[in-house]
Amino acid sequence: MKHKFTLVSLLVIATLLISACAPQIVEVTKQVEVTKQVQVEVTKQVQVVVTATPAPAPAPKSGGTLIVARAADTKGMDPHKQTAFASFRVMELIYSTLVELDKDMNVVPGVAESWKWSTDGKVLTATLRKNVKFHDGTPMTSADVKFSFERILDEKTGAAARATFSSIDKVEAPDASTVVFTLKAPNVALLAGMTSLNAAILSKKLVGDDKADPAVKVIGTGPFKLVKWDPDKTLTLEANKDFYIAGQPRLAGIEMRTIPDEASILAALRAGTVDWALINDPRTGIVASSSSSKLTVSRAPALAYHVLQLNAARDMFKDQKVRQAVSCAINRQEVLDTASLGEGEVTSPLTPPFYRADLSKLDCYKKDAEKSKTLLKDAGSPKVTFKAIVANAEPPTAIAEAQNIQAQLKPFGIDMQIESLELSVYVARWLAADFDAAIALNGGNPDPHNMFVRYWTSTGNLNKVAGYKDPAIDVLMDKGSVTTDPAERKKIYDEIQAKLATAAPWVWLYVGFEYRIMQPYVKGFTPMANGQTIYLRETWLDK
Repeated sequence: MKHKFTLVSLLVIATLLISACAPQIVEVTKQVEVTKQVQVEVTKQVQVVVTATPAPAPAPKSGGTLIVARAADTKGMDPHKQTAFASFRVMELIYSTLVELDKDMNVVPGVAESWKWSTDGKVLTATLRKNVKFHDGTPMTSADVKFSFERILDEKTGAAARATFSSIDKVEAPDASTVVFTLKAPNVALLAGMTSLNAAILSKKLVGDDKADPAVKVIGTGPFKLVKWDPDKTLTLEANKDFYIAGQPRLAGIEMRTIPDEASILAALRAGTVDWALINDPRTGIVASSSSSKLTVSRAPALAYHVLQLNAARDMFKDQKVRQAVSCAINRQEVLDTASLGEGEVTSPLTPPFYRADLSKLDCYKKDAEKSKTLLKDAGSPKVTFKAIVANAEPPTAIAEAQNIQAQLKPFGIDMQIESLELSVYVARWLAADFDAAIALNGGNPDPHNMFVRYWTSTGNLNKVAGYKDPAIDVLMDKGSVTTDPAERKKIYDEIQAKLATAAPWVWLYVGFEYRIMQPYVKGFTPMANGQTIYLRETWLDK
């Protein structure tokens, strides 16, 4: 039995080196388990590979410009206000955060080299690196960190992550290298929240004293500097030679080209005019992963989730029975299969694997036509007609999701009309909660509290977008923020997920994959489940 497990593991590893296509891995594993004879035969072959001396890995090289293609351009440069993924993927290279996530979603040092908690969990003291400089050459100090978090907490800023840090009572800077966060109550999710681009460190002198608009004057401490931005065409970055990590970035620069059609991006990759691409459409990812392709495909399970948001503040959705009827009428797997060709899995409201709820225990996660009809009848058989806003660029699956949901709801007499919008218009409408419903792709976080706090607490800064409040969820969220035992925390967030599924303010659909496609000479890139591109700073060109 021991040999069987070893064999399966080795075959999976070998298959991963050959292709990023998950179905192939599954098929190989099944074949291994057919007979003992097959197991012995393959074991002998694998042993030869294992004992062979591997070729030495090439040493990383410095220099060169990485040509990047993406379908949607950046929509703004103020890191505290942005919510569009297209903006995040650029600003992550320009700005830095106190702490970061590694490839396994663990919190690791960023511009803070270390931190410690008080015994009561209400004081977080961070020690900053002493060699961090802004792109204009000025040193970053604790005053900049204090200013940045106070700006985030100021309601006038309109910061996207304000609710994430609402537990902070005050921020102090006793010396240039020390920042002290005093909390109103313990918050075990705080550090994970600080890894977000929405918690980037800005220059106090530039933004605070000189009143510069960070959306226009783009100065960070990250591995790359903004050189030029021609909207919807190209964005050019150059290496920050004063970056605080020695030897990084390895690239001399990055040129980002906006190519709206992902099929055209793939053609450019095949033609060799593009080195690396951000891909959102699973169709493109599947084609690029074909056996005849010479491209390298990174395929990481995503934390971001696809969702149909129902605005419970609108008259047609104030009745919970109507929202439940919509939820019960939708086959989520069908939406996934139609829009993303099955690339992903149906998800509960939380997407970190440990905190996902058992779908069989959530109301209407399996399509129930009779229950949907009964709910509508119990609601007084209302005429349910509404518009769903859909972004036409992010994600590329949104229109297909909307069309499939529209078709699934029609037999129930539910009329969902589709309103396709340019991305920046969509984001503005979404933030203003100016919609009956929205097809959305929302970001995930390794910590469940950070995924929920903005939307589902009564004081959350995006609660208006969520359109639903429940005092019982407020109580559970407060409890979850101070509970340190993972098993106990899971029970709390399972209960919240059950309440949300029953109330059905949103219909959570599925999670997909984060695709990054690159030439074989692009080395050292680390894919992230949350889609971050921060490790382009370690990427290099082997040519």
